[in-house]
Amino acid sequence: MEPLSTRGLPRLSWIDTLYSNFNYNTDGYDGDAAEDHKSQDGSETMPFIDESPTISPSLCACGPDGDAISPVPPEDLLPGGDIEKGLEMKKLVLSGFLASEEIYINQLEALLLPMRPLKATATTSQPVLTIQQVETIFYKIQDIFEIHKEFYDALFPHIQQWDEKVAVGHLFQKLASQLGVYKAFVDNYKTAVETAEKCSQANTQFQKISENLKVKGPKDSKDCNTNVTMEALLYKPIDRVTRSTLVLHDLLKHTPKDHPDFPLLQDALRISQNFLSSINEEIDPRRTAVTTPKGEARQLVKDGFLVEVSEGSRKLRHVFLFTDLLLCAKMKKTSAGRHQQYECKWYIPLADLTFQLLDDSDVLPHIQVLPEHEIEEMKTKISVIKSEIQKEKKALKGQSRNVERLRKKMNEQESWLLLHSPTIPFRIHNKHGKSYLFLLSSDYERSEWRESIQKLQRKDLQTCQLSSVELQVLTSSCFKLRTVHNIPVTSYKDDEETPGLYGFLHVIVHSAKGFKESANLYCTLEVDSYGYFVSKAKTRVFRDTTEPQWNEEFEIELEGSQCLRILCYEKCYDKTKLNKDDNEIVDIIMGKGQVQLDPQTVQSKNWHMDVIEMNGIKVEFSMKFTSRDLSLKRTPSKKQSGVFGVKISVVTKRERSKVPYIVRQCIEEVEKRGIDEVGIYRISGVATDIQALKAAFDTNSKDILVMLSDMDINAIAGTLKLYFRELPEPLLTDRLYPAFMEGIALSDPAAKENCMMHLLRSLPDPNLITFLSLLEHLKRVADNEPINKMSLHNLGTVFGPTLLRPSESEVTKGHITLATDIWSHDVMAQVSVTWVQVLLYYLQHPPISFAELKRNTLYFSTDV
Repeated sequence: MEPLSTRGLPRLSWIDTLYSNFNYNTDGYDGDAAEDHKSQDGSETMPFIDESPTISPSLCACGPDGDAISPVPPEDLLPGGDIEKGLEMKKLVLSGFLASEEIYINQLEALLLPMRPLKATATTSQPVLTIQQVETIFYKIQDIFEIHKEFYDALFPHIQQWDEKVAVGHLFQKLASQLGVYKAFVDNYKTAVETAEKCSQANTQFQKISENLKVKGPKDSKDCNTNVTMEALLYKPIDRVTRSTLVLHDLLKHTPKDHPDFPLLQDALRISQNFLSSINEEIDPRRTAVTTPKGEARQLVKDGFLVEVSEGSRKLRHVFLFTDLLLCAKMKKTSAGRHQQYECKWYIPLADLTFQLLDDSDVLPHIQVLPEHEIEEMKTKISVIKSEIQKEKKALKGQSRNVERLRKKMNEQESWLLLHSPTIPFRIHNKHGKSYLFLLSSDYERSEWRESIQKLQRKDLQTCQLSSVELQVLTSSCFKLRTVHNIPVTSYKDDEETPGLYGFLHVIVHSAKGFKESANLYCTLEVDSYGYFVSKAKTRVFRDTTEPQWNEEFEIELEGSQCLRILCYEKCYDKTKLNKDDNEIVDIIMGKGQVQLDPQTVQSKNWHMDVIEMNGIKVEFSMKFTSRDLSLKRTPSKKQSGVFGVKISVVTKRERSKVPYIVRQCIEEVEKRGIDEVGIYRISGVATDIQALKAAFDTNSKDILVMLSDMDINAIAGTLKLYFRELPEPLLTDRLYPAFMEGIALSDPAAKENCMMHLLRSLPDPNLITFLSLLEHLKRVADNEPINKMSLHNLGTVFGPTLLRPSESEVTKGHITLATDIWSHDVMAQVSVTWVQVLLYYLQHPPISFAELKRNTLYFSTDV
């Protein structure tokens, strides 16, 4: 039976003990062996929350018929109104759960038993562990124990004196309301396990303690104490939340709707499910065991889609990391109606896998990297198709076939994007064979795979050689074991899933602490976009410190983003440490972490402060989100002085210039020392620097030229973009916006040329001259695309929305149909494409002379 529902929701273990008179099992789960949750070799296997990017973590339990159990029981849940039978079943559910609570409390007690003496010896002359290590490993265990002991003591007498009027809903409601302590435990879980592992390696006394913890058996059991490892016990609280939630399903199923428990149990289930959906489980649990014909057992630790460079071309592979080997597979083509299967391309035993750098004699395969403008053009096409799909859905019935056709086309284009966008090399080597090369989109992802493999390699691994039968068995099991089910493209997402955030995320990276030695430290910021992660910003290098204080603000554009990643690096200046995979000096990742961009959290007007913990390092940051409508909204200027937010005609008249001083100076500085800067105009500058430059230009500071020469070039580029964005109306004016939209849509090249040139002549002189100056500057930037990676299309994407956009009056006139929908992501994508096309038209046009343009009096009619 398929272990996952058709939506890819996770299989979850049932309650610990069998209920008397009937047997509760989920697919593949043996109730008799449930308590210790062991595989055939005695190693612990874990339930899991699916990590596929295509769904959010959620709960799904299956009933006897395989259907998902709903949080609200169906109307006919108690056939024939057999309330007495229902209440008897409720008692059986509660009795089973009470028995499992006793076992769980005994497991928590077993963890607490060594904690007290370890803490006591921490202050002596011969400590086993430090106070900090004890508090990290046993974090929140005492609180969790007290919560469940109180719950057990309160529930026990109700079961002993059972009748149909007994109410227990308030106990479950209180238990659910205390889940906050589990959130703290989950956040610390990975650090706790890593700390325990390091302490075991460093201290044999602690190793003996952690490998032989004694758990008491149930009161009525004949079994004596059993030995369990600390790692296994630390996982129990993670497992417990899912089990408690499943029991709430059963209690609701067997509780009449008019019983006082029903609303309380519903509330407890709602709280529990919301909790499960909100936590981002990064605990790296071991997966279901795979048994080979020889009786060996291995677990799946991690899997995902990676791009492999094979025979000079890019191939999408599904890579599976098991406890003893790495397996690279591809999905086999199957005929209609047949189950999909994997085909193994190669595997490497972890005992033979290395990450060694290449020798000079090694020849790197040629990696074809597409020009970035082709990547951007594909994003534009995908945005247009998304918009078309939304239109079709709003149209009359009978259009579903067209929607499916569009979805298929979008899937093809997103898959192409996923295949061609990664550029970061990740090379692995079989010391007895050949090397393999993957391309990843993010240093974060490369570090995750490397760390997961190295963690497994720290154990005493033996090399293995699989027979063809064993390899076939293992490869076949991958289909059921996989945790990532679909390539991360939006066409696989359900309509009700969040489309992500579109707009601007403001992030302040404040500081970091927890470093053991002084180092040169900096952070980078990444956000997801179109199924992969993109690096968006980088702090300054804070030199020779253990507590860097960056306090730098960045503005990051989001394109359907759902996650922010922060990576902390130690800067390496040693040129001998050149990585021959990408010809760059390898900076050391000190830590990495990520946060979900919850719209309710980040969309408030106030800054949201948070801390990311990574390998003992804590990075403090703040963030807030600005939607596109607010970030691009123009407001009439009330200022009579300054340049930001003031009409361009007012500024040029005051300065007695043709082009505003701020535009001339920023362009000059970028061309002087930023023309070769990778990502110029795309990489965010430090917001505090941009604000300082803004203030200097507004006050006509005498120090402005000195500031410009000393300032980071990305901050100067950001200042220029901010100036155009804060104009009371866009540079190409509100009045001409509809004509620009109509002109760019013309098919006949001559008519389009006539129209687009006439529109330029129609601009006020200060706007036109400034626009032409900016055009020539952007063309000079694009001339250096091989170095700065900024094509005309990239530059058009960056500047298009700031130079041309509809006014509020255009919305109300009906040029854009629904004011409430103007900045929805699908409408925004469609309109943005047009803005980019307008700017790109002029960027690709031969040089345009102001004098010649004004002399040209070709007839133009607005009736296009």
